[in-house]
Amino acid sequence: MKEAAPAPERDRDRRVGIARGVALSIALLACPASAAAADDVADLRADVERLAAPELGGRLTGTEGERAAAAFLAEELRAIGARPLPGADDLLVPFEFTAGARDRGSTLRLEGQPATEWGSGSESRQVQALSFSDDGEVSGEVVFAGYGIKVPDDKGLAYDSFFGLDLAGKIVIVLRYFPEDAGEETRAVLSRYAGLRYKAMHAREAGAAGLIVITGPRSPNAGELVPMTFDTAIAGSGVVAASITGDVAGRLFAAAGRDLAETQAALDTGNPHVGGFPLAGVRVTLDVAIERERRQGHNVVGVLPPRAGAPPVERPWLLLGAHYDHLGEGRHGNSLARKGEAGQIHRGADDNASGVAAALATAGRLAMSPGDRGVVVALWSGEELGLLGSTDFVRRPALAPESLVACLNFDMVGRARDNKLVVQGVGSSPAWRRLVEQANVPVGFDLQLQDDPQLPTDSASFDRAGVPCLNFFTGGHEDYHRPSDTPEKLNYDDLARVVDLASNVGRRLLTVGEPIDFTKVEPRIERGPATDGVRAFTGTIPDYTTEVEGLMLAGVIEGGPADQAGLAEGDVIVELGGRRITNIYDYTYALEAVKVGVPLQVVYLRAGERREATITPRARS
Repeated sequence: MKEAAPAPERDRDRRVGIARGVALSIALLACPASAAAADDVADLRADVERLAAPELGGRLTGTEGERAAAAFLAEELRAIGARPLPGADDLLVPFEFTAGARDRGSTLRLEGQPATEWGSGSESRQVQALSFSDDGEVSGEVVFAGYGIKVPDDKGLAYDSFFGLDLAGKIVIVLRYFPEDAGEETRAVLSRYAGLRYKAMHAREAGAAGLIVITGPRSPNAGELVPMTFDTAIAGSGVVAASITGDVAGRLFAAAGRDLAETQAALDTGNPHVGGFPLAGVRVTLDVAIERERRQGHNVVGVLPPRAGAPPVERPWLLLGAHYDHLGEGRHGNSLARKGEAGQIHRGADDNASGVAAALATAGRLAMSPGDRGVVVALWSGEELGLLGSTDFVRRPALAPESLVACLNFDMVGRARDNKLVVQGVGSSPAWRRLVEQANVPVGFDLQLQDDPQLPTDSASFDRAGVPCLNFFTGGHEDYHRPSDTPEKLNYDDLARVVDLASNVGRRLLTVGEPIDFTKVEPRIERGPATDGVRAFTGTIPDYTTEVEGLMLAGVIEGGPADQAGLAEGDVIVELGGRRITNIYDYTYALEAVKVGVPLQVVYLRAGERREATITPRARS
């Protein structure tokens, strides 16, 4: 494998020359974008290899590797003539974030004669802080509130675990997840409101002083503590919160003359009239000691001014964006490393060194012939931790979203297959579809245009701010979020064509006098505020680049349920558990309703042949 190295000086010199217009003839500027793109391949490869170099350690936000990557990118932006944001004196724009939380020794004490105490300090820990807990000690009577789920009134399902309960100043206990035996449609609704932060919010609003979460004896991961997952919130949830083991939970229920298993069984029918109750005579003290580590991440942001003498225009800036951070060694729970890969550096060549390289190359192209609008190049950090960098950018006053004509975002654009390119977020403006199709005429991609702008990438930050935004994407693959996402696997010729297309779109936006309109697209899938209510793991990797009726797989996770059921890359799932699957949304809804550990039939097409298999979803940790 070729060792990564900094971009060669000759390539950097070429970039500077392009930006300054050195040795550029009028004929070159009149050439199709594809002619110039052929010369960009070496730059693209050099940038990807530099960012995905092992010595950058996977570019986890807040680490030395991230800072080294940011310094390199600032140098590259300066080479094409980029200046700091108005009022700033540097291309590096820092932001603060919570890098993690740890339990410093939480305890739960059952008051009585004698008192019984359990803690988190021993190897056999029985109490553990929840990542979003406040730090502090609370005491009070205990009330059991079922699954702690409250469904909004307009969702067609009357379900409120807190109804009729007096929680003011009390310690409330709730079950993790959602009812096990409810009907499929009911489960699909309840699962969207089963996130622990969502439950904590309602407990706080009901006046609870503390929250205790238990993984019931009938649930996946029965009796286990809730892991302290990565949580980037600056503050807690406004309530002291912890999880306890099934043994401790059983002791609390027994102290009130109740049986936990029987109680959960009654709730698991999904009957909204089965309610919670006070644990009579039970009083506890919950002391949560949690420590949050604060770190600093860095966006890299530069501006390329409009042409000299350009008239004032409405919304004077076009934004080009891509995130440059990745997973480090994959220790925050979002790695898909396989057996033998755990703890290795996740180099992130496609995710998202490819997008950064494309953004830089597109910026270089647009710098060659400035338009009536200027260009903002924003390379985000913190995307993998929850869109931290782009969210911080939108909230800062330096460049208000109202000044942006549009955003072009690049996320995983280095693995094009079969001439396919996905352009997402087309529904965010009525102008996008025609503009993109016209810009693609000299490029010739087989485009898949997707309306939905609610995406798990930085473009979503701008959609929420009312900015028309496209995201370029070449699809998932089996190396996604694994150490095996390395530079030699990228398709650099087609990556250069992505730059062709984006440059063509960008030129039109820089010269069109009237800004394009923004359209708010309602979410196709409604989700809760967290993923901790999602329980089922199938090991499928969707292929977003192929337009078929069903869900085509870009691959399956080795050793996962789909792999064990015999599914493979290229298969098209058309039914799951008796539910017809026509697209990714159908598939997501179906997954919300499946039961962990319960086999279900999957119908799929392989080379046009209809096949069936049995898949058994596993519990997520």
